[in-house]
Amino acid sequence: MEIGACSHIGKIREVNEDAFYIEQDHQRLFIVADGMGGHNAGEIASSTAIESIVEYIRNNWDDLDSAGDGKIYEMLKAAILNANHKILERSIHDTKCQGMGTTLTLAFVLSKIYIGHVGDSRAYIISKEKITQITQDHSLVAELVRNGSITEKEAKSHPQRNIITRALGTDVNTMIDIYSTPFTQGDIVLLCTDGLTNLVEPIEILECMIHSRNIQQGCEHLVELANERGGNDNITVLAIKNIEE
Repeated sequence: MEIGACSHIGKIREVNEDAFYIEQDHQRLFIVADGMGGHNAGEIASSTAIESIVEYIRNNWDDLDSAGDGKIYEMLKAAILNANHKILERSIHDTKCQGMGTTLTLAFVLSKIYIGHVGDSRAYIISKEKITQITQDHSLVAELVRNGSITEKEAKSHPQRNIITRALGTDVNTMIDIYSTPFTQGDIVLLCTDGLTNLVEPIEILECMIHSRNIQQGCEHLVELANERGGNDNITVLAIKNIEE
């Protein structure tokens, strides 16, 4: 696989509360998280989520190569729920962390790619020069678009566009979405925070990734584009290209 990643504080925020993870040994686990909360609590929430998921999956790695979808779904959901518990526990015992939370989108690569998701960070797949959003945003405006109350264009400038309806660390019983999709040679899976998608359209993500010299350059160009348009949030992009024969 070919892998690229870029994270930037943007032009407005004082702290980068985004975090990402690339598993180096097997190159199977990839995570993007977008923290929220006062002080530096968002940064703590996103890093706590990643650390706990990585630890959980490492401890439950056995037999996953031959496991069916059901077992993999259960493992990923349990890993994310464990992260949710760790964030809630930290927020209860540390007053500086009260109210913190994080979005999270992960990709786990086996014979296909599995996506775990909570919040409004996103996973896209680029296949045969077409981009498709895998995840569904857990946000107020996304729900309004889905039920027909507002249009996608109206959602871009809606005064409540930053309100998310699901995040890790905000509810004991947080619901988690798990998806799976084929991941064939030439496909690119891209994980990103809303610092990118609030400013850069999917068609622009597609064009940037397929016309860049390599995956790393594509990620860097997308971050540059978001910053050119205001950079009003932290921006993180992580992309994985299947180049295996």
